[in-house]
Amino acid sequence: MPEVKKIRLAKFLAEAGVASRRKAEELILQGKVKIANKVVKEVAIKVDPNSEDIEANDKPVMLEPKVYYLINKPVGYLSSVKDPHHDKTVLDLVPKEPRVFPVGRLDKDSQGLMILTNDGDLAYKLTHPKFEVAKTYLVKVDKKLDKSVITKLKYGIRLSEGTAKADKVKINSSKELEIVIHQGWKRQIRRMLEKLGYQVVFLQRIAEGKMVLGNLPPGKSKKLKAKDLL
Repeated sequence: MPEVKKIRLAKFLAEAGVASRRKAEELILQGKVKIANKVVKEVAIKVDPNSEDIEANDKPVMLEPKVYYLINKPVGYLSSVKDPHHDKTVLDLVPKEPRVFPVGRLDKDSQGLMILTNDGDLAYKLTHPKFEVAKTYLVKVDKKLDKSVITKLKYGIRLSEGTAKADKVKINSSKELEIVIHQGWKRQIRRMLEKLGYQVVFLQRIAEGKMVLGNLPPGKSKKLKAKDLL
């Protein structure tokens, strides 16, 4: 008989669309994953994806065809799977089946390009810092921009996580600029500009890697293929 190919539990959960690989590891450590109705907290355990009875968050987990949605997240939507205190998340913008999860994040007050998928490996490649996937943002601020902003953002702004740097900066008008970063810290661009004395009044992600938002209206989505993402 051919040898059964087993894979790590976190990888299986990611491939089944439960969460990204890192989030799947967190679920395991939190005791939210079961094999044969027994809680498993070993991140490194390997499973047979075709025969074992696996649950996450008390729901059966099975491999499904990979799907990829590019959405234009509107302001007011959370970039999370669910939130008991908020009724609008990006998952409301795509079909409920097969289940998907958001790749990365955009804060509630921001809008623009996001990817929803059930492909954990691809999500890992889009979000892990070592792959340095560039993200481009269109930003509007509350007052006239000084040209020194370009140098300061590229040189680096000290935040609690470390030095936040922009890869590219272009001033479009007196109060509008485009910023390219590959870091992905929480509310990073807003915090960087606040350190320089500016309040962000509009923030939209317009590109990520080779994906471009284009003319997709807010709240709408379109299906992509894996080759379109990386």
